[in-house]
Amino acid sequence: MISDEEEQLYSIALTMVPGIGHIGAKRLVSETGSARYVFRNRKELPELIPDINQRVVDALDCPQAVVRAGRELDFIRKKNIRCLTFIDEDYPSRLRECDDAPIVLFFKGNADLNSLHILNMVGTRHATGYGTQLCASFLHQLKALCPDVLVVSGLAYGIDIHAHREALVNDLPTVGVLAHGLDRIYPYVHRKTAIDMLDNGGLLTEFLTETNPDRHNFVSRNRIVAGMCDATIVVESAEKGGSLITAELAEGYQRDCFAFPGRVADEYSKGCNQLIRDNKASMILSAEDFVSAMGWNTGSHPVKTENVQRSLFLDLSEEEQKIVSILAKQGSLQINTLVVEADIPVQKMSALLFELEMKGVVRVLAGGMYQLLN
Repeated sequence: MISDEEEQLYSIALTMVPGIGHIGAKRLVSETGSARYVFRNRKELPELIPDINQRVVDALDCPQAVVRAGRELDFIRKKNIRCLTFIDEDYPSRLRECDDAPIVLFFKGNADLNSLHILNMVGTRHATGYGTQLCASFLHQLKALCPDVLVVSGLAYGIDIHAHREALVNDLPTVGVLAHGLDRIYPYVHRKTAIDMLDNGGLLTEFLTETNPDRHNFVSRNRIVAGMCDATIVVESAEKGGSLITAELAEGYQRDCFAFPGRVADEYSKGCNQLIRDNKASMILSAEDFVSAMGWNTGSHPVKTENVQRSLFLDLSEEEQKIVSILAKQGSLQINTLVVEADIPVQKMSALLFELEMKGVVRVLAGGMYQLLN
């Protein structure tokens, strides 16, 4: 039996082994079942993973990485920081689906990283009055329409920090994904907001302590912002910027992307208008637009009782019936939401939904939503 502490130690160490990277580390853990196995049985890896490069096996002989990981564990214990490994049930399930998901995360706070509804709001660091007002009105409306939503952003200047602050004002949990370790807050002027978030949300990072907020870390951070959410909302953006990178990542992860339009000549609306023009983001004007597009307003998709009863007499497995019951109760849902609600791995969920579609029980709607057939 692998202890949590052992798995945490070796997961952290694996992130520091030269030449492996996020995708390689995830594959090693996925193929073997644990980071501990990867280190303890490195010489046996070629038998388990035939195409593994010998350089990877040799690189795993890295005692200094284990020593450094031990120091990191000491720090997070003292600071009451949670270490979420890739095989931890509390690891963000949506993020786990992504090929380049980190194999370990550090989290301080009280948010459920597998909440039923999760979105991120991102945008320019040079937010205008238009953008800040959009954050305020959108999240105020969203609280009434979907009070259990988790709001994610990057704690950066501009739209990010306004999204966090407006979420707190509306008593919505909000998580900031950092581009550095949890031994600091950057930018420092956002420290008070970050502290407030610990009581209703939290701070999340893949980076160890003593990691500087270097430019490339922000790009790496953005993949977590995109991958752990159901949808990305771009509020304001210039023609180039980090929020557009997040939108591209969201598209690559098959997540929904939305953008608020702006005046054609406004510098910080050009990126949003471009996303909408190129069909890389759906245009929204309000929280109602967003909730409707995501199918989160469950009352708008009523399911007739006789249809549910009819499905109960079909030859359904226990897991298939569980999916039917969830859809009957909540209306149309995306596969990520069904994975969380039913506690079924995404690969198996895909197969089950295909079977239910073949049996004439569910249908696929626009945007990848699943709904019971009438």
